Amino acid sequence: MIVTVTPNPSIDRTVEIPVLTPGAVLRATGHRVDPGGKGVNVSRVLARFGRPTLAVMPGGEGDLAALLRRAGVQPVCTPANGATRVNTALVEPNGTTTKVNEPGVALTADQVDALVDTVRAHAAPAAWVVTAGSVPSGATDDLHGRITRAARSAGARVAVDTSGVALAHAVAQTPDLIKPNVAELAELVGHPLPALADVLAAARELVTGGIGTVLVSMGASGAIAVDTDDTWHVASPTVPVRSTVGAGDSTLAGYLIALESGAKSPDALHHAVACGAAAVGLPGTAVPGPADLDLTHVRPATAPDSTLDLTGEAA
Repeated sequence: MIVTVTPNPSIDRTVEIPVLTPGAVLRATGHRVDPGGKGVNVSRVLARFGRPTLAVMPGGEGDLAALLRRAGVQPVCTPANGATRVNTALVEPNGTTTKVNEPGVALTADQVDALVDTVRAHAAPAAWVVTAGSVPSGATDDLHGRITRAARSAGARVAVDTSGVALAHAVAQTPDLIKPNVAELAELVGHPLPALADVLAAARELVTGGIGTVLVSMGASGAIAVDTDDTWHVASPTVPVRSTVGAGDSTLAGYLIALESGAKSPDALHHAVACGAAAVGLPGTAVPGPADLDLTHVRPATAPDSTLDLTGEAA
């Protein structure tokens, strides 16, 4: 069982358009609606691979819970006041995505406590707890740190995928895995990371500080995994890009799926990059399943080339 926590869930509406022209009347060529939020997306990938998963979130009863059940994910909804936010993505044929994210439901202090207590209650039988995404209004920046402490006190391993001050608070609790992208890692360490050598140095410093594994998604440059034993890099294959939304979530899910199947870090990273590559070829926030993966199209993990230029990579 892998439990995911999404403090700021959403319903994601994706509209495909020929070209984004400000001020014009745009005619959609396609659309879809998916359950959204980073932890929710991880659960959706897990479910597509037949892995048992619970998705813990504040609110979500009604449409979001129904969408999750339809996707094979069991929602666990904690108290919240108000309707789930709707995020809208406008996607052009070349994959360029413009997102409009609504603010989430504001939580009271008691509702934040209920979310953390619910995580603690469900973490005991879980192999992993994944806490991911933005912090909703009403919660403090240390929310992912609190969730990390609660899950670990129940005996689960914890993976964190957030950014900014929220990530810094979570890192202070030394989770078992973090998954920043290049920009998020640069913000965490406080300086730019223009080359792979800089990313590796930052990741190794975090591992030395107590983080079990640092998994960095690097957009078209693939991903690296750094742990106490070794460092690995897998390059992204060249694939047609339909939507980049959720690719990082699919990468994290792919890594955990492989680990829980007994894979070592290099094979887990290979599977993770294959999942991320499959995700960008799918519409909107659709997530990949086994039939979408082409593992033969992804090169095996290798030692990183520290001279690789990462300028502009973020996803």
